[in-house]
Amino acid sequence: MKLPESYYYSEDVVTLSKDLLGKYLFTCIDGVTTGGYIVETEAYNGIIDRASHAFGNRLTPRTKTMFMRGGIAYVYLCYGIHEMFNIVTSGEGQPHAILVRAINPTDGIEAMQSRRNMPVIKPTITMGPGSVAKALGISRAINAFSLQGDVIWIEDRGLTFPDESIAVVPRVGVDYAGDDALLPYRFYVKGNPYVSKPNK
Repeated sequence: MKLPESYYYSEDVVTLSKDLLGKYLFTCIDGVTTGGYIVETEAYNGIIDRASHAFGNRLTPRTKTMFMRGGIAYVYLCYGIHEMFNIVTSGEGQPHAILVRAINPTDGIEAMQSRRNMPVIKPTITMGPGSVAKALGISRAINAFSLQGDVIWIEDRGLTFPDESIAVVPRVGVDYAGDDALLPYRFYVKGNPYVSKPNK
């Protein structure tokens, strides 16, 4: 069952980021459906979070999507190479976002292998946010798309993980954020082979 739009309106982006573990992320690109369940996320807490693109209420052509109402895709280019998929949450004007860092693939694996040029499936196929986007065919062409549509969406299929199976640790690659880089805003399923490194 597709997550209702109201699910994304929560103002607690950290709790929501953890709750998304086990939810299924799907895309249908050029008629091909691919997806799997989310095993790693990072929360970005809007204008007060130095690691967030919207820190300090920064509104730019790139970040304007973050200021929209929750329940849409925020896709941006990182290092001029990797597309990154985020879920916008909270209400309009409150730029919270959750980065999907890894999924455990379940559907359309052959299509994912083709997109990743990977003849033999390996954990790296959807390990890390750039790999997730490439495997699922996500690009900036679907930036600001609703997660209620038929191009990209998230389903609840009843898969959950107990707290003891979830690691709560600092985010990756945000050293520029000072003390905010140490915030425990990254969540992942312990022992899952698709979780990006470092997985300790």
